[in-house]
Amino acid sequence: MATGFNIEGLLNPDFYDHPVVRVELVETHISWVFLAGDFAYKVKKPVNFGFLDFSTLQKRQHFCEEELRLNRRIAPQLYLAVVAFGGDPENPTLNATPVLDYAVKMKRFPQDAQLDRMLAAGQLTADHMDQFAVYIAAIHQRIAAAEAKMPYGSPQAVIEPVLQNFRQIRSLLSDQSMLKQLDQLEDWSRALYVRLMDLLTQRKATGLVRECHGDVHLGNMAWFNDEPLLFDCIEFNANLHWIDTMNDIAFLIMDLDDRGERVLAWRFLNGYLRKTGDYTGLPLLAFYKVYRALVRAKVICLRLSQSGLSREERDLDRKLLSSYLALAGSYTADQQPLLIITHGFSGSGKTSFVTQLAPLCGAVSIHSDLERKRLHQLAAEENSHSPVAGGIYSVSAGLETYARLYALAEVQLRAGISVIVDATFIKKAARDQFIQLAKSHLVPLLILDFPLAEHQLEKRLEARANQGGSVSEATAEVLAYQLAHEDPLSGVELEKLITVYPQSEPEQIAAPIINPNSCGLQ
Repeated sequence: MATGFNIEGLLNPDFYDHPVVRVELVETHISWVFLAGDFAYKVKKPVNFGFLDFSTLQKRQHFCEEELRLNRRIAPQLYLAVVAFGGDPENPTLNATPVLDYAVKMKRFPQDAQLDRMLAAGQLTADHMDQFAVYIAAIHQRIAAAEAKMPYGSPQAVIEPVLQNFRQIRSLLSDQSMLKQLDQLEDWSRALYVRLMDLLTQRKATGLVRECHGDVHLGNMAWFNDEPLLFDCIEFNANLHWIDTMNDIAFLIMDLDDRGERVLAWRFLNGYLRKTGDYTGLPLLAFYKVYRALVRAKVICLRLSQSGLSREERDLDRKLLSSYLALAGSYTADQQPLLIITHGFSGSGKTSFVTQLAPLCGAVSIHSDLERKRLHQLAAEENSHSPVAGGIYSVSAGLETYARLYALAEVQLRAGISVIVDATFIKKAARDQFIQLAKSHLVPLLILDFPLAEHQLEKRLEARANQGGSVSEATAEVLAYQLAHEDPLSGVELEKLITVYPQSEPEQIAAPIINPNSCGLQ
């Protein structure tokens, strides 16, 4: 690859204007990253792949400046400056003229803090995923939304990189079996895109196409100073970072799936949705997960097309390519979702249990307390100061809340995603609605019952009130009202019951949910 400078010059510790003992080089298909002392310097390769064009010095300078701008929104502690180097091409010097090229200067952090490294070391936990879910949701909620006049996020802008993936992979692929897989994936993507066009248009109109990160995967995430950190935004193509927020998180979910960490993937997704309330975007998720798997496949194809790889590296890349095509194919398979509702009084432990259960079952959970607050434009932990059976807890507000839960559950079922609806469901009329919803979509229904004695419920509610920070506003008075107005489970409901006791473990309850046949739920 022709460059205007000798790469060996940047591997010389004397090149840098700060203490450096040894320089390490990390190379990708589009960049060189020089790890030097306390800093890292990222230099863009002079390549043009169509979707990315670093072919001229001017373009590389521009995209270095874009990389700095975009990343300083989310990681200002890492991204420091764009620096030039020049002078003698054989022995380049920082800030010398004539300028030979540019680099993004970054503060280094321990590489074992990257989430891909943490996962490999067995250190990545559900708690990390919870905190990243809140962190990325907050980023998505504060970054700029695409204006109507912008081309980004339109149906045409969405399908363009999807089809480009297929064209580029096909041009680099000769294996007939893989080409057949690619044809099937393209047919599926085109057909689903047509069905999603109205939703895609609506998403942009409602401000859900934003100036996102664009490359959210474990290698671009770190646990740094006991906090989540996201870095290395896509800078080289505006259409790849001005995207739907659901597209942005689909990469991480796909990446976790690929590494055999589906429970962590569902944990992240549930945490993100609790924070954003963006359940209506779920019909897009499979479409974008296929796209993201094929982005990875394309990168492998591009790497295989370059020289310098050993036979072992090529064999490994071919295996990876095959695995990404298979993963993309798995997302296109029809899924039989499951509808689950809870039953239990306030304080019975439904919400905390369902939060742990849903990822184990490959399900999304919807929580009545959160959606009730969202309907009334209240923050999750904000107190509405409503009286018992009044304010946001009035009969009419309750009906409105259950209607929202119903609508969101239906969206997920249509998308082939299992859903757990977390609410008291003490009224038979509410349960009947969801039983009918399951019937209308020809999906199994399950009721999780949380029985607990009244005195235990009262004790839990008191402890929760003393602790503070709860989404629920239930008190002993609310509990008394619920007890007086309950319609007990009966008839066909009892046939769909799984009882969750205080000592029940989520893994124990997940088993019959994952295998509905064992419960006679067909």
